[in-house]
Amino acid sequence: MKLVFAGTPEVAVPALDALIASGRHEVAAVVTRPDAPAGRGRRLVASPVAERAEEAGIEVLKPAKPRDEEFLARLREIAPDCCPVVAYGALLPKVALDVPARGWVNLHFSLLPAWRGAAPVQHSVMAGDEVTGASTFLIEEGLDSGPVYGVLTEEVRPTDTSGDLLTRLAFAGAGLLAATMDGIEDGTLHAVPQPAEGVTLAPKITVEDAQVQWSAPALRVDRVVRGCTPAPGAWTLFRGERLKLVQAAPVLDRTDLAPGELSAGKNNVYVGTGSHAVELLWVQPQGKKPMRAADWARGVRIAHGELLGL
Repeated sequence: MKLVFAGTPEVAVPALDALIASGRHEVAAVVTRPDAPAGRGRRLVASPVAERAEEAGIEVLKPAKPRDEEFLARLREIAPDCCPVVAYGALLPKVALDVPARGWVNLHFSLLPAWRGAAPVQHSVMAGDEVTGASTFLIEEGLDSGPVYGVLTEEVRPTDTSGDLLTRLAFAGAGLLAATMDGIEDGTLHAVPQPAEGVTLAPKITVEDAQVQWSAPALRVDRVVRGCTPAPGAWTLFRGERLKLVQAAPVLDRTDLAPGELSAGKNNVYVGTGSHAVELLWVQPQGKKPMRAADWARGVRIAHGELLGL
């Protein structure tokens, strides 16, 4: 088939690579978000998908909005059979959805209908799911509600951050998306409507969502830290400034600390929660690089009974 691939961040690159490498389909163009400011200089930088497409000599389309008439005219001119999508980052209007004969097929990083929305992997980790996965589905105007072509499952490991899990799903999902394109072309795959039961939503995680509540149980604190790593980053307050929590671990045998209460030894930093303690392993003070929590604690000289979160 002739394909136009839509995607933007690094997590979409493995799928683009898989489609290019398959040799079975022609990736005629790539649609991605416009260049965005990045770094201290805030200079405009192309998306990872745009960079990879340019390396491969593939035409890159960067519409401000996918309903822009110039973009739609070019899409109709290319006349793709199908448009595979991975984390494109913009809603596709019906006028764009109607262009490819076999539609737009999205690779979504959850087992639909669970975790429809922008942040399925983060929500899966924060909810304590033991198993998640990826799904390919035909895009409709509803939010991730279209019929499903294929799925794969992936174990959520006890120490997984959302970044760890998303990386594994990006590579496994690349194979699923390529296989879905093959199955659509040869007629062996047919989309099946999603069940009405089991729908959960996964909206974007905000900075406010990532603030750790020390009155919560230790397992909840651990899930928030892992689910918000690397972005937007779990955080708390220490002496009125934000302290990012990069890595932590529940300590099941320590229950002597009040919620938010700090206890620092030579090589360990513990903080109380609504149940047992959590050990802080890596933190990032405001304006500084990540560091071992024990080194941070020595530098700030934590007082007896001092609290996080105030």
